[in-house]
Amino acid sequence: MKKFFLILLGFFAAFFSQSQQRAITEEGKEVILYDDGTWKYKDGEKIPSEEIPTNPNAFVKDDSSTFLLKSKNLNVGFYLNPKVWSFRKATINPYAEYELQMRDGDLYCVIITEKIEVPLESLKLIAIENGKSLSPDLTIVKEEYRNVNGLKVLLLQMNGTVKGIKVSYYGYYYSSPEGTVQFITYTAQNLLEKYMPEIEKLLNGLVKVG
Repeated sequence: MKKFFLILLGFFAAFFSQSQQRAITEEGKEVILYDDGTWKYKDGEKIPSEEIPTNPNAFVKDDSSTFLLKSKNLNVGFYLNPKVWSFRKATINPYAEYELQMRDGDLYCVIITEKIEVPLESLKLIAIENGKSLSPDLTIVKEEYRNVNGLKVLLLQMNGTVKGIKVSYYGYYYSSPEGTVQFITYTAQNLLEKYMPEIEKLLNGLVKVG
């Protein structure tokens, strides 16, 4: 399924080819992002961000996630089950640090780390608007804040169609004064429910290190 893998990676290339401080809506209007997570049209009124619900549960590393994959850019790491996941330094996506693939399945993951702090609300806006450049029907299916190993993260599930393939992106977004992490899994929409247990185990391996 290498072709499928390459198509999905195009979403993330489109994401980071845009400015971190501006985005384009699907109507073609330019918006400016602010540090507090609010935004306004380039020549218009500032609009407050929508409220995102907070999941009351605490999410922690799974016992089967025994291998710590450390970022070389930020003081974060990603615990994973090496029997389930293979990983490598990113070679296809120039903006990513690591690329992961399920050893026995069509589930993929990309880890993008940047030394730029971006409010989580702004990351959401950038993700949805720039993602639409590749998948015009991209929509947010689920969003919530979570406490993951003591870190506040934003969970986003986005569905869209890329070159006729119905795709689901399900991942964590985390930002601090040190920088920003995008920890995103992706697969075909009809496979998401099947893979959800392993997706949750992987994502909940996000930890602060150092």
